[in-house]
Amino acid sequence: MAHLGEDIIGTSTQAPFFKVANADEIGIEAPENRIGDADRTWVRSFSGFQKEALVRSAKTSDTWRFVSDEGPYLNGHDAACCPLAFLSCGMAASYMNEIMALAEQQGVEIRKLKLIQDNYYTMKGSMMKRTMVGGAENIELQVEIDCDLDDAALNEFLVNATYASPLNGLMRGQIESLFKLSKNGAELSTGDALELSGAILPDPGDHFAKATPMEAVDGLMSKVGPTPKKDVSGGTATNASSLSDEQNRRLNIGAVAELREDGIKQIQQMQYSPYGTSFMLLSSEDGRAPDANTLISAGIGFCFMTQFGRFVSMLKLDLPDYRIVQDTHFSLGGASGETGKAGGADPIETHVYLETTESDATAQEMLDISEKTCFLHAFCKTDLKTKLKIKRIA
Repeated sequence: MAHLGEDIIGTSTQAPFFKVANADEIGIEAPENRIGDADRTWVRSFSGFQKEALVRSAKTSDTWRFVSDEGPYLNGHDAACCPLAFLSCGMAASYMNEIMALAEQQGVEIRKLKLIQDNYYTMKGSMMKRTMVGGAENIELQVEIDCDLDDAALNEFLVNATYASPLNGLMRGQIESLFKLSKNGAELSTGDALELSGAILPDPGDHFAKATPMEAVDGLMSKVGPTPKKDVSGGTATNASSLSDEQNRRLNIGAVAELREDGIKQIQQMQYSPYGTSFMLLSSEDGRAPDANTLISAGIGFCFMTQFGRFVSMLKLDLPDYRIVQDTHFSLGGASGETGKAGGADPIETHVYLETTESDATAQEMLDISEKTCFLHAFCKTDLKTKLKIKRIA
């Protein structure tokens, strides 16, 4: 298999994930905190489908650095987990936050808890004919639990906990994302993509390289090995399958979350379709590991950036460098933030910076196609439900 680009992540001596010690020096600021938490995500392309992100939270003021790669299905180096892994793991972490917070508020003793989550996406159409569109399907969540609630009370408890997740806000309202576009340092109007009002934010340029880690934490992301195989209707497993022109495929990313004795959530990402490697991520709301909203925000930014790389590689267009600044706005959790309400979110705001010799119209099309094929922008535009299955364990 011919790999696309250099393996910058795999050959780096830097830890793939770390908390950033010098966010102010780098120049990444959190957005105005409008509704509970606001995350600013910078993402840049390394080489091929390898990318780096910095995410700063208004709620915690922490800044985290992440990297992402793809597996053989996109001719990637498999040096880090894929973009969709971040959303799945962040989502599972968010659900676990709300379950544990609601249990504490209601005096429910949870003796054992394991979440098994499946996220599904679709990609249909032809890139050459400009008919390719990404889609998102309902989420399946199996909750394995040992507690004293009866069946009816447990079902109501878990439904309320999932609705309390801030991510709920991106799943309910069919939210259209907003964009700003820059080509070679000059602002362009958007084409089909909805334009964000106001000024475009400054291009982060190469400020990413200034990031230095705080104390090293082992295991924030680790490679587990091949994902256990399962049949996925419409699934794919072949090399470069995600680069074929005509597509009608279904993606399935799993996340299996458990709470460690030290309170950190341990989440194994499952790459069922397109088939690939499983990675383990850690999450915590107290700063010991990335919080749920930060993982979710990184995933959305990474996924959107992947679509630029896919489009230009399939159509042989010139795009040697590209970056985004993305703002996500979440409410506090209904249980964890003690609001007693369903989680909410505002439309995602993304500023896109392209360096290219292509025309203005082609730059606009790069944004339009990337928005239409991004699974996680589709996730925000689709009215989604989390289908619960409860399994009692002893």
